[in-house]
Amino acid sequence: MVRIFCLLLLVLPFAASASEFSGRLRVIDGDTFDVGARRVRLHGIDAPEADQTCRTRQGVEWECGAWVTAQVRARYQGQAATCTAVDIDRYKRIVARCAVGGADMGRQIVSDGLAFAYRRYSMAYDLDEKRAAVNDRGLHASQVQSPAQFRQSRGQGGTPADGSCAIKGNISKNGRIYHMPGQRDYARTSIRTDKGERWFCSAAEAEAAGWRRAQR
Repeated sequence: MVRIFCLLLLVLPFAASASEFSGRLRVIDGDTFDVGARRVRLHGIDAPEADQTCRTRQGVEWECGAWVTAQVRARYQGQAATCTAVDIDRYKRIVARCAVGGADMGRQIVSDGLAFAYRRYSMAYDLDEKRAAVNDRGLHASQVQSPAQFRQSRGQGGTPADGSCAIKGNISKNGRIYHMPGQRDYARTSIRTDKGERWFCSAAEAEAAGWRRAQR
């Protein structure tokens, strides 16, 4: 028993130190970095995909994913980070909490409206996102689809082949309804072309095909 206890004393410090690492940052996108030679996905946050677009409140489409990457790169590229591993994701990236100069990177990025709290995995940044939204910081000043929804809709054919034909023709229990950019349910509506749903270039085209406009 004494021998086992002594072995545990030797193993535990090693296991703890193996979860901690540091290195210079190379920014891949808003939530993914190389820390030294390790590819890291920040724990508890979700930033727009590099090719994701958003819309201003006036309905103008803009490249918010590329903007977030540029903002995060300007802030962190080449900085020294200290990280604590939490998990390994399906892409073999280390999921970790990281800090630069003692400041939590995830909290800073979410607080400035450059990413969302990834509540599916952590509630650590829930209040930070809510404060950013109340103050219209960063992405919250625009109409933006959550990155998770964007990835899902893109995987289901949810991105229009023609960017100018962005009206969503959805089929539900309420019938054939089309959603205009800027309407309340637009962002969370995904289009399944394999189920007969489709994209339209104008409201007139949608109505001529038998779809009716969503009330909100």
